[in-house]
Order: sequence, then C-alpha cells, then structure tokens
Amino acid sequence: MTNGMLVYITTPTAEEAQRLGRILVEQKLAACANIVPAIRSIYRWQGEIVEDGEALLLIKTTREAVEALIDCVKQNHSYTVPCITAFPIAQGNPDYLRWLEESVSVPAGER
Repeated sequence: MTNGMLVYITTPTAEEAQRLGRILVEQKLAACANIVPAIRSIYRWQGEIVEDGEALLLIKTTREAVEALIDCVKQNHSYTVPCITAFPIAQGNPDYLRWLEESVSVPAGER
C-alpha cells in the first residue's frame, strides 16, 4: 500500500473540471488532474431518475491531503452535493509515486 490516493470527481462540464483541477494543483492539494471530457451519468436526484452528460476529473493526491482537497472542491464546485470519492493507490511505479508525494503539500493547519 502506498500513501497515494486517486480521487474521482464529476462535474457538469469539462471547463469546470479544468477549473477545479487547476485550483487543486495550484494549491498543491493535487499532484495531477486528468479530465475525461464526456461521460454519461444516470442517477437519482430529489426523487427523480436523471440522465446527464458530465465530465470526470481524476485527481492524484496523498492521504493527508484528501480532507483539504474535499473541502476545496466543495467550496468551488457548482453542484449542491458533488460526487467526490477517494480510493487508495495500492501499487504503482515507485518513481511516479515518489513524485506524487513530493508534489502535494497540505497546509499546516489542515494536517
């Protein structure tokens, strides 16, 4: 098991995904943001079945940064209840995982 985490976030548009990804990388809450510009989502919202086009934002970060990252996304996301889920990275290229950890910095007050 590594310290790396993969965070899955959906957004209404690729532009919002890009804006959020840039904020997270600039604030060093993420090492990298990948955007899948078009996905199709089917979900229940306020008692109705909804089918929408969305964008997918995949974020690489560390365990220590996940809580601050979630708070940041919630503050900057257009959805009332954004999908933000985090998964541990079990294995990977050691050089990449080292770079990931070196690229993320959690503010002292949020550790």
